[in-house]
Amino acid sequence: MNETELAFTPATEQARLVREKHVSPLELVDMCYSRIERLNPALSAFTTLDKDRARAAARQAESAVMLGNALGPLHGVPVGIKENEITEGIETTWGSLWMKGHVPKEDSVVVERLKAAGAIVLGKTNMPDWGVMIHMINRLGEPTRNPWDTAHTSGGSSSGSAAGVAAGLCSLASGTDGGGSIRAPASFCGVFGIRPTLGRVPRYTGVSPSYIVNQLSQPGPIARSVGDAAAMLGVIAGYDSRDPDASRLPVPDYVAALGRDVAGLRIAYSPDYGYATVSEEVAASVEDAVRVLEGLGAVVERVDLDCSAAFEAYWPVMCANQYASAGGKFETRGDELTEETYRVYEYGSRITAEEYARALGALDQLKARFDDVFERYDLLISPTMPTTAFRVGEPVASVQPPHDERMWGFAAHTPFTYPVNAIGLPGASVPCGFDSGGLPIGLQIIGRRFDEATMLALAAAYERERPWADRRPPES
Repeated sequence: MNETELAFTPATEQARLVREKHVSPLELVDMCYSRIERLNPALSAFTTLDKDRARAAARQAESAVMLGNALGPLHGVPVGIKENEITEGIETTWGSLWMKGHVPKEDSVVVERLKAAGAIVLGKTNMPDWGVMIHMINRLGEPTRNPWDTAHTSGGSSSGSAAGVAAGLCSLASGTDGGGSIRAPASFCGVFGIRPTLGRVPRYTGVSPSYIVNQLSQPGPIARSVGDAAAMLGVIAGYDSRDPDASRLPVPDYVAALGRDVAGLRIAYSPDYGYATVSEEVAASVEDAVRVLEGLGAVVERVDLDCSAAFEAYWPVMCANQYASAGGKFETRGDELTEETYRVYEYGSRITAEEYARALGALDQLKARFDDVFERYDLLISPTMPTTAFRVGEPVASVQPPHDERMWGFAAHTPFTYPVNAIGLPGASVPCGFDSGGLPIGLQIIGRRFDEATMLALAAAYERERPWADRRPPES
């Protein structure tokens, strides 16, 4: 197996090769660093690397194999960690010049659990300034670019994680999703990403400026296959007392769920959420995916779902939380923020108690609207993003008039994803095609609260029918 074949081998298969002594963890780590050295200058997917400690961890992992010790499900597998997950001894900036030089003294729950499962942390993956953009720009360095066409964005805010996985710099990476930040880059980069139900994965990241912001966000996996994502989700999910919002529900066997028969599942389908402007090529690919699901025995019905009021429910809460997380200091640090990030903070600083309360009431109404859908259906599908990846620095608003006049920020670019965050539902993006320029297209799958297993079952069934992992981007 040559380097490229090994790089694009699924993470679960890499773990098997390690267990059976066909490949060593150190070989995997060195292979990843070799590819990062060669490809990262064009992609800017990784920021800080932790080579010495990663190689030391790989040698320890190899020793555990040779001694016949008990091994975790991801033993010896190199992973990328998003810039907003704190990592003991590795700079963590949240993608912001504001936080340059910040080196945490502990790991987040996600990082702790990945390490406990045997994974080896390669370093940190790039993200936009404080994660408030759906494309990757910050004041720390170059924007992350799409491996399918480097003139285009990788999406955001889990920008480097999606680009790195797509380009074979690592097989697994962590993401977080507070408005589409796993699903949007997964869609743009042609990989699989799942944002779990709010509370499924603990969000503890230490006593940090980002803790309040995380109210609507969830960590989750980004991978090239559904099976790898299911394995990682099983590792990072589950209660932790450091996050008071973490669910105490038992974690299902997500890997076992992948083989479920999806015949008879009732699936609602909304092509536009009542207000999105969807490109013809994205719409055609999603319609084709609908036919595939019907061929698998699922019952797919088009529904009228109007989410045009979601902006007034979500945006004030998100921006006010962002402002609160900064402790009111954004004005004195404005020269360290991008223009888009500063605008979010400034707007958040002006949200009144009445406006915040009204937004919370609107969130309840939005929850009721989705609850009505899930009384009749098991799942809801739609495009993940209205377009394929736009050019670097040129985000495209994709909402119909007159909504385009009142919506701004990343919500105007992500009409299918942020309403899901607003009400805490789980969502995933499944690769479902390419446009005429060779850029990937994603199908979004939304499930009931804490029913990630059914979403994964449908995604795996679609993947078996229309496999995508064998397609590799030019920049790989």
